Amino acid sequence: MEWMIRDWVNWCWLSGDHIVEQHVHNLDVLNWFTGSHPVKAVGMGSRQRRVTGDQFDNFSVDFEFEDGRHFHSMCRQINGCASNVSERLQGATGSTNCQNSIVDLSGTEIWRYPYPKTEDGKEGNIKPAMDQEHVDFVTSIRNNQAFNELENTAISTMIAIMGRVSAYTGKETTWEGMMNSDMKLGPKVFAFGPVDIPKEVPVAGEAYVPEVK
Repeated sequence: MEWMIRDWVNWCWLSGDHIVEQHVHNLDVLNWFTGSHPVKAVGMGSRQRRVTGDQFDNFSVDFEFEDGRHFHSMCRQINGCASNVSERLQGATGSTNCQNSIVDLSGTEIWRYPYPKTEDGKEGNIKPAMDQEHVDFVTSIRNNQAFNELENTAISTMIAIMGRVSAYTGKETTWEGMMNSDMKLGPKVFAFGPVDIPKEVPVAGEAYVPEVK
């Protein structure tokens, strides 16, 4: 148990796999932009480089919203590979980097959010979203107004779990199915000593498919 806790990031029952532990923030951005959340997921992934734990190194998931929109989501944790943490939304007449600008189909910028400038005249926000969440949090404290993101956090986490389960099992997963599943991770008893849980890496087409209550 102590060893698994120290190595928590590599065990699904402790971290949720990296699609839940890290990539959930990117999924949260897409939920925020759409004002809703996906209802289906079909994903894939694999284990190639990790030497401990039971989780995947990479995921590629197609998320479908109730109105038919699709979002393709990819994440990877493998040293020596290209690194890119970002979001992009494509529309009929343009696209956005989900941070501060919109460009038309030719790539010409047609709108940009006017972030406050620094004293030397440069744009002050290097990481606009991260800065803004701190601004909102501090403002809520100063104005004594509760700032509650618990529901949004729970929804985004469930979406990440939905993508993970689809990749693990090779099956299509649904929001309704995951909300009503019997899935439970981890040991029955939490105590130091041997941890009696399966430790094999999931194999698509063979992994346990959560049953719907």
